[in-house]
Amino acid sequence: MERIIYSSPIYDKLVVGPSRITGRGLFAGTAVAARAKIGEFEGEVITIREARRRAKGRRVVAIIELDRKAIDATATGRGFRYINHSCAPNTFTRLTQDRAEFYALRRIRAGEELTVDYGLSHHDGQLPCQCSAAQCRGWL
Repeated sequence: MERIIYSSPIYDKLVVGPSRITGRGLFAGTAVAARAKIGEFEGEVITIREARRRAKGRRVVAIIELDRKAIDATATGRGFRYINHSCAPNTFTRLTQDRAEFYALRRIRAGEELTVDYGLSHHDGQLPCQCSAAQCRGWL
């Protein structure tokens, strides 16, 4: 599988490549300091109603719901669309009315896969988790 390298306006390098968790993942191209902002979720801005319609029946959902709208990154081929879930994540998401921003929970090594705890998701506890963390909850 090809590896895609790109720069975000906030962070030097992010790499999309094969993930040990599932499909493609997002990786740190260089080390990231603890609590550093890594970047933002990018995509089409849609209503929450439309987001839920689009997510219904999909195994892979690249949508984040904000307060009154949602961002659908399905059509984008880069970025945080590829961040995988982990029950022991190394990033967290800060939601505002307009954005979903990703920050490092701890120092992240160059080459390490970026992961986030999806929390409540469109899968409603029906999708088996594949993160393999010691404290894995088992479902998304």
